[in-house]
Amino acid sequence: MDLEIRHLRIVHAVAEAGSVTKAATRLGLAQPSLTAQLKRIERSLGGPLFERDRNGARPTPLGEMVLSRARVLLPAVRDLQEDAVRFANTSVKLPGYRIGATNGPILGGLVERLTADQPGIPVTTRTSWSAGELTALAVAGRLDFVLLGTCGDSPPPPAEAMNWTTVGTDPVFVLLSEDHPLAGEKELELSSLADEHWTVAPGDGCFADCFAAACARAGFVPESIYETDVGTCLHLVGVGKAVALCQATFRLTAGLVMMPLAGAPLRWRHLLGWHADSIGARAAAPVVAAHARAAYADAVRRSARYADWLVTNPEYGAVP
Repeated sequence: MDLEIRHLRIVHAVAEAGSVTKAATRLGLAQPSLTAQLKRIERSLGGPLFERDRNGARPTPLGEMVLSRARVLLPAVRDLQEDAVRFANTSVKLPGYRIGATNGPILGGLVERLTADQPGIPVTTRTSWSAGELTALAVAGRLDFVLLGTCGDSPPPPAEAMNWTTVGTDPVFVLLSEDHPLAGEKELELSSLADEHWTVAPGDGCFADCFAAACARAGFVPESIYETDVGTCLHLVGVGKAVALCQATFRLTAGLVMMPLAGAPLRWRHLLGWHADSIGARAAAPVVAAHARAAYADAVRRSARYADWLVTNPEYGAVP
């Protein structure tokens, strides 16, 4: 016989009542029926759970062990049932949206859309260069959703019970100063930038390795690389001291041009993640994902260079 929750309720009732007869009355059962059930439970657990005499029923050491577990499990099952009923009979909503994001084009539009769609629900954000840090915060229950990017088909940071959906996939373009000799080209071979200095923002994924591999395939090793914040990267590109890789949805600033790389040697996937154990996040995920994809589509439309490129490369862009 497999042990069931109802069996634990019987053991607990006998211990609380102090006798099988009193427990039978509380449970609304005939005393012989309860006695027979208790004997079956004891056989399934390997020994007597109570010492019974004319003074009542007292737990044996085995009974004490079973009762200690039952006193944990029974309230947990009751809470589970109550939560399930509430979940089934109410529209589950998060008390607010806590969103973490690495550098990308989606967060601003997502916040704009969520606050317009649900003006009474607060939205808070947290940014970091570390996708691993943000994912860990979601696992710990300190973030509801995470927006991050991965290079090509590489997976997101390893974490237990995280759900991920792809929002869109971009080619990686290159940023040049508008005075750069190659700024007027339609697209660039990566090898044409072999003599350039590069500047990049920090990250904890495999993008640096992917970039090095792409350069090796193009026949060169990149010159010195300046790893720094985004503002400094843009300054170095603008004054002609470096070139930079960027997402094709990057919003250009004055003095810069964005150029496609022939053959799209590097790709970037935008991902939205949430923890599987968060009931509220699971319920809200379809809404948040829809807003994230709409925000991403807006970012694509703002980039005329990228929108033009997509006409001949329809396998990139938003995920339906």
